[in-house]
Amino acid sequence: MRKKIYFGHSREFDFINELYQPIRNSHLNDKYEIIFPHENRDEPFNSKDQMFACDLMIAEVSYPATGLGVELGWADIYDVPIICVYKKGFHPPRSTQVITDKFLEYSDSKELVSGLEEMISKI
Repeated sequence: MRKKIYFGHSREFDFINELYQPIRNSHLNDKYEIIFPHENRDEPFNSKDQMFACDLMIAEVSYPATGLGVELGWADIYDVPIICVYKKGFHPPRSTQVITDKFLEYSDSKELVSGLEEMISKI
């Protein structure tokens, strides 16, 4: 059975082109079951029901958001490991340091994917 990875993020950036497409077009998509909450934008998504069954949460924290904070809280409560990723030049919220010590700074999608491949392999 493939590991299930949930991607949390703000809606304040072009997440389809900057996050979803690079991940879907990478080896990560072949190796893991990837869950993107807003892939079908018109349908409501209940991340709470998904979170307890996930093996890992990856949070794009360049743009803080209340919903993302709630999802991070659920992952922490369910003991789901968390990796926080953020764009070069941005700073992750300090509160994320309470729930994880796994951070990845990236400058482009290629660096994001390769960094995640390496970090996930160690979890």
